[in-house]
Amino acid sequence: MRPHVFPWLLLFAAALAACGREDAAPAPAAAARTATAAGAEAEPDADPDAQKLADAVAAQFPAIPLIVVPEIVGVTPAQRALESAMAPALDPIAGVSVSPARCDGGGALLRDAGLTSVDAQGQLSRIGEDGIFKIGADGSGTANYEGGLITVNADGSGSINGDAGGGDDEDREGALVRVEADGSGSYNGPAGVIALDGKGAGTWNGDSGLIRNNGDGSGSWNGPLGLVTINNDGSGRWNGPLGLVVVNGDGTGLVDTPARPVRLPALPKVPPAGRFPPLKKFAPPGAPCGYLITLNDRVLFDFDKSEIRTDAAKVLDTLAAALKDVRASAMEIGGHTDAKGSDDYNLALSQRRALAVAAALRERGAAQQAQARGYGEAQPVAPNEIAGQDNPGGRQLNRRVEIFLRT
Repeated sequence: MRPHVFPWLLLFAAALAACGREDAAPAPAAAARTATAAGAEAEPDADPDAQKLADAVAAQFPAIPLIVVPEIVGVTPAQRALESAMAPALDPIAGVSVSPARCDGGGALLRDAGLTSVDAQGQLSRIGEDGIFKIGADGSGTANYEGGLITVNADGSGSINGDAGGGDDEDREGALVRVEADGSGSYNGPAGVIALDGKGAGTWNGDSGLIRNNGDGSGSWNGPLGLVTINNDGSGRWNGPLGLVVVNGDGTGLVDTPARPVRLPALPKVPPAGRFPPLKKFAPPGAPCGYLITLNDRVLFDFDKSEIRTDAAKVLDTLAAALKDVRASAMEIGGHTDAKGSDDYNLALSQRRALAVAAALRERGAAQQAQARGYGEAQPVAPNEIAGQDNPGGRQLNRRVEIFLRT
């Protein structure tokens, strides 16, 4: 924030007019100046030229700028990276997982595109192309991604070491931010150095100079307009282009050199400084919209086959019994493959597998209205390759059948 540039031509014109008076002032006026300098009350109409200057000064006396915290997005860049491809995942039994499904604003299912796990305490861990995330059930956690390292606590406190600015302005990157739960904290970045105590006091050392807010209505500003000091009793000083201006706080003051007594209104108190906003907690992307049951292809099928294996009967029996007790507005059974083979072949294989699972569940009295669809290799949940090298573990995760229950 840069301070307003005041119309100094008017002030300098008034100052020059005052300086052009006769050097030999009458003795009573000289005595009045001496008395005021010693602390006596100003004569209201002692010097019209001085009062004219004082009126201009009163209208343009600089206000101490508010200490404005730069836009601190907090975890938003990291959250965006997380949201780009993350969904919670639970693994109750080997080869089968059940996770809460989340959908975007249009109702489309958000799918994971990395390796995600959730432990018994609700701690989510994710390692993917978007970074490394460790998120607690209360929204706290850490994110190490291309924008920097972010730590967020459950009470909104935390730190950002890296990108702390929003928008496309590149010079807002690279800040070190510390935020406490009470709104205190510090910022060291392109906007300067800011420190706030969360109670209305703080300092800002930046392009506009050094601003100090004491939080009690007083403060100071040492910047391009000179040195401004404001006290909480309405008094203050301004040492700037017009010389030293003294405001006594009782309706009187001094202007010009040598000092001349004038009427000057008391100064308004300095508004309290702001607080650092709490850092946004991490959250799974989208809105809850149902459940996603994922079956590893090895649970149901032999390699490159779409016929369900005979030893998969127990899994299907258990799954069908569970589905009968779930109330869902819609159900979709989707088949997925890895990236080995042609797109057309994988699409056809995934379609046959989805239809086979749908038929098996219907035989068991479940999924009567479910739709079956093959997606081929179009919706991976893990990289098929890493740095140009084959990733067998990722390909295995991509070979799956998903049952999406929309609630």
